[in-house]
Order: sequence, then C-alpha cells, then structure tokens
Amino acid sequence: MNIKEGSIPTALGAVVTTAGLISRQKAKKSLAWGVVGFGLAHIVLGGIDYFQHRNDNL
Repeated sequence: MNIKEGSIPTALGAVVTTAGLISRQKAKKSLAWGVVGFGLAHIVLGGIDYFQHRNDNL
C-alpha cells in the first residue's frame, strides 16, 4: 500500500478541526478554538509535505 507523504497529517488535521468546531458549543470557547487551530496547522503542514513530495514516485 502506497500512502503519499502528507496525507496522514492532512487527514488527521481535518478530523481534529471538525472535532474542534463541533465542541465549540460544549467546551470552553478558547479551548475549542485552540483545537481548531491545531487541526488547521496539521492541514497546512501536511499539505506542504504532500506538495513537496508529489513527484517522488515518478
């Protein structure tokens, strides 16, 4: 199975961002926005990693 670099952090970031957005109503707002920011950082860094290694399998 061939998984491209950056795919896992990007997917993890999407899950964490979604969880943070859902928890805004139940948890402290600052904590929920911190989780959202952490997830967005994973999406950005995973996307950078993904695009840096997009031609590695050619």
